[in-house]
Amino acid sequence: MNIILFTNKRGQIWNFDLNLLHFGISAVTGLVVLFAVAVYTGTRIAGDEFKHVAKWQGMVEEQQAEVSEARHNAQADIDALTLRIGKMQAQMLRLNALGERLVDQSDLDKDEFDFDAVPAVGGPGDALDVQSVPLVEFLSMLDTLGSEMADREQKLSVLESLLMSRSLHARVMPSGKPIAEGWLSSKYGKRNDPFTGKQDFHKGLDFAGKKGSEVIAVGDGVVSWAGKRTGYGNLIEVNHGNGYTTRYGHNESHLVKVGEKVKKGQQIALMGSTGRSTGPHVHFEVLQNGKTVNPSKYIGK
Repeated sequence: MNIILFTNKRGQIWNFDLNLLHFGISAVTGLVVLFAVAVYTGTRIAGDEFKHVAKWQGMVEEQQAEVSEARHNAQADIDALTLRIGKMQAQMLRLNALGERLVDQSDLDKDEFDFDAVPAVGGPGDALDVQSVPLVEFLSMLDTLGSEMADREQKLSVLESLLMSRSLHARVMPSGKPIAEGWLSSKYGKRNDPFTGKQDFHKGLDFAGKKGSEVIAVGDGVVSWAGKRTGYGNLIEVNHGNGYTTRYGHNESHLVKVGEKVKKGQQIALMGSTGRSTGPHVHFEVLQNGKTVNPSKYIGK
């Protein structure tokens, strides 16, 4: 193929000889080169994009792992707090039960010391000044509260032991009159014997009353004697421990047996006039370490 080009500029003439075969080969070669360049460029761009995607995916997976770890740690913290609060609630229940026992033992007003009610507190406050407590400070507050509760529980337990000891001492210590009804008919000490008229020493107190009326124990103890004894008639003897023993003589009949435990105020016999007696009464003695003492300081007014 022969191509002739005419131009107006200076009247020049361009003459080209074009070989169609060579032109086709060149065109195909050019197209192949362009396609190869395009494929290479696209592959490179796609590779870069894949690298970015992989990087982003790695970052997402790392963040997901951090979130999972944070969630696990938060759950562990919640479980620990739940366990600690559960222990504190159990400790509070023990304190409430201990407080109620102390109220009973101390004869306090149950309405005033009601451990089931929330303590009465209050005061003015500004809601705007209320701030959230940081977790670290909250945990410190829990530790302090737990330590204070443990300290209070220990002190209340000691106090309870002291009160129980005092209560036990008060119950076993002879106190009060050995009768429910009646009057004092003879005192402790020297007196004229009602049978001989001669002066002798009376080792107890006599309380007169109606035959068959109640004879009661003046303290907790164990019956060490329940039977007849010369001069006493039907006699009951109660051992209170700590060296104290009480005797109740001239009974009509007995309501307790040897070895039986008795409590303060419990009826143990019926008043009578057995033995060396001029009428229904109770001969009451208090012995300390085996020796009789004046019962007057034990019976009260």
